[in-house]
Amino acid sequence: METQVINTGAAPVGIMPVDIVVIIVYLVGIVALGIWAGLRKKQGHGANDYFLAGKSLGWPMIGMALFATNISCVHLVSLAQAGYDTGLLMGNFEWMAAFTLVLLGLFFAPFYIRSRVATLPDFLEKRYCRQCRDWLAVLSMISAITIHIGFSMVTGSIVLHGMFGINIWVSIVAMAVLTGLYTIIGGLMAVVVTETIQTVVLLIGATIITIFAFIKVGGWSGMTSTLDTAEELRKLSMLRPHGDANGMPWYAIFLGYPVLGIWYWCADQTIVQRVLGAKNENHARIGPIFAGLIKILPVFIFVLPGLVFYAILDKGIMTIPVNNSKEVYALMIQYLLPAGLTGVMAAALMAALMSTVSGALNSVSTLFSYDLYKRFRPKTTDKQLVNVGRIAAFFAMLIAIGLVPLLNSYQSIFEGLNDIISHIAPPVTTVFLLGIFWPRASAASAKLTLWIGSGLGALIFVLKNMHRIYPDTFSFVPGFIIHTPFMMMAFYLLVVCIILQVSFTFAFPKQKHEDAEKLYWPTPFMALKDKGWPGLGNYKLLSVLLLGIMAVLYIIFH
Repeated sequence: METQVINTGAAPVGIMPVDIVVIIVYLVGIVALGIWAGLRKKQGHGANDYFLAGKSLGWPMIGMALFATNISCVHLVSLAQAGYDTGLLMGNFEWMAAFTLVLLGLFFAPFYIRSRVATLPDFLEKRYCRQCRDWLAVLSMISAITIHIGFSMVTGSIVLHGMFGINIWVSIVAMAVLTGLYTIIGGLMAVVVTETIQTVVLLIGATIITIFAFIKVGGWSGMTSTLDTAEELRKLSMLRPHGDANGMPWYAIFLGYPVLGIWYWCADQTIVQRVLGAKNENHARIGPIFAGLIKILPVFIFVLPGLVFYAILDKGIMTIPVNNSKEVYALMIQYLLPAGLTGVMAAALMAALMSTVSGALNSVSTLFSYDLYKRFRPKTTDKQLVNVGRIAAFFAMLIAIGLVPLLNSYQSIFEGLNDIISHIAPPVTTVFLLGIFWPRASAASAKLTLWIGSGLGALIFVLKNMHRIYPDTFSFVPGFIIHTPFMMMAFYLLVVCIILQVSFTFAFPKQKHEDAEKLYWPTPFMALKDKGWPGLGNYKLLSVLLLGIMAVLYIIFH
């Protein structure tokens, strides 16, 4: 069902004056709040204050900031599109995140805090060597600019154009200026404080549209009554059988997602920087677990509304033109919400865009300042380092804006984004996993694995996409590369990278001077020796609770 004939009874709600007021108040308020939070108590003058919020973040702020940085316009728009097209399948990217967030809280966060690092490349140098740090710093900046900023700008501009008729480039520049203003001035404290507010706005907006969609369709029973064929009933299933038309059977999810998820949640500077700013180890552990609990919601308020909208059209309750399923979220806002709430949803979309972009900008400024600039100018003062970070963030925004036409060429933004990640993540996931859990992993093996693994991933990605664009010229590309789904390709690349690092470790064993701080767990159970807070705030109890909830949910929606 791609195109419906429009019904005069289903007319879009126009922008009311109250909507404009809500949008203006939100934008002015969030920018002012960000600048105030970043500058209060003279924050921004010290590098530790600017980049890591003075190591003052508690677990609620960490959890909500992790969620807000992750959820962007890409998620709001693409998950609704996915729900409309394939049902709950893409919700696995949300629920599987809970498992990797538990890994972050239990195994990775303690070492990040104990090693007193400002960046993950810094950690990689302490565990391995300087070359590993340099490689990861550059790779992290590229991914932040492309994945977190570029794709968010593309999706946000499309939605704002569709809803309000704003020129795409005008909306991109406006969002860039507003977000860059408080991020560049205020640093991580500005980012985290605004992300906390934006998380609330985002959840309220998404919940509102979900409620109105269910009211329109007649509740859960009204929705399920339209899914009467075996193919349509499968839309309610999270785990699909072998041969599923969407290329994501259950084993691809369980094998491929951890490769993407460990890189994204445990080894990506843009995400983990919130953990690095924690008050102490307990806050660093519980923040990610709290984020894992919040990650349960997107399936119900981002993915499910798209499926409900499908049911509304399939049932004939409304007949609305859907020429491209990318338009689904904008159409839901226009047709389902009463007058006055459009502004709230616009604020939610802007919250998603601004929180992701602001987090990535702060990440780029931190990486460039600490991992690259200070290396060549070690005597740089804190004030100079902060200024360098601000300049780096400014140019990162300009580069991301320049990439918009290229990134906009993807037919499906969500799949395009994850396709890129699946070719970047395997070598990084490998060196972090083996570095944390295998004491023998050597610096030489990590360095070679990063170089060779990244080169192999880039080669496969280029060959596959060149064959897609120029099938005749690149007809020599093997079918394995062309037809392997990105989730399974990520798993195969991980296996290759693990073999590479293990082999190189035996060929080039660990030297005596390497890893002087012993930044690895002798056994995995050593990570659980710390008692943590007593009672309900204990990180072990919360981890078991989260994993239990996820197991029950997968049983219900298998």
